[in-house]
Amino acid sequence: MRSVWKGHIRFSLVTIPIQVFNAVETKHEISFNQLHKEDHGRVGYSKVCKTCNEKVGSKDIVKGFQYEPDQYVVFESDELNSIKLKSTRAIEIEAFVDLSEVHPSRFEAVYYVGPNGDIAKKTFTLFSEVLRKSNKAGIGRIILRDREDVVLITPDKNGIIMYKLRYPRELRNIEDVPDLEPVEIDDKQLELANTLVDSLSTTFDKVDFEDRYHDALMDLVQQKVDGKQIITVADTEDEKPVVDIMEALKASIEDAKRKKSA
Repeated sequence: MRSVWKGHIRFSLVTIPIQVFNAVETKHEISFNQLHKEDHGRVGYSKVCKTCNEKVGSKDIVKGFQYEPDQYVVFESDELNSIKLKSTRAIEIEAFVDLSEVHPSRFEAVYYVGPNGDIAKKTFTLFSEVLRKSNKAGIGRIILRDREDVVLITPDKNGIIMYKLRYPRELRNIEDVPDLEPVEIDDKQLELANTLVDSLSTTFDKVDFEDRYHDALMDLVQQKVDGKQIITVADTEDEKPVVDIMEALKASIEDAKRKKSA
């Protein structure tokens, strides 16, 4: 595993040399190329000015911020470079918080963190154990690719997981979602719904996370490679409207019990 960043975690006067790794595996992702339908040649892209319809090279492109419709302020590269933050190669821990206080919508990306060299192992383990024993997560800042991000640091087994967090301004207000006004709930329906939840409850490690679309797509690719004819089967299953909530809940509970005992 190759590190994407090397530096230090620093809280107060304690400095820990670390390495940061991407936690997300991308080699199994399926991607398609766009091809010309006539001869299957790869389709390229040209940058064209929408005003004069001329092709534009990289040296003739500048960045512009639209502050009013069709009104831009233009920036040269050296102007934008002047505000880039210089990496200090250190994640400064600014605070410790309870992980339960961080709303799931704030998480953006996940990384693994490990010690950088034998000399760092002892202090790295000490820091990880402190987080574990205190049930706290560290909040700090890191500069990746010229951008400063706020990160949350939590212990996991012998390592540390670092989550890049979204800034509050990046999230919409859930109260803007329409039709969220509270409505009165029938107590008997609620009781049956709770029974249904209990009957479907299990541990996270027993949940089936098979990527059925990925498997089906790879099977389709292999059929194409093998020159087989692809037969399309129409999906005829219609969603049945819920007429009686109580009856639907009772039937769902019985179905869940049958599946659990099977």
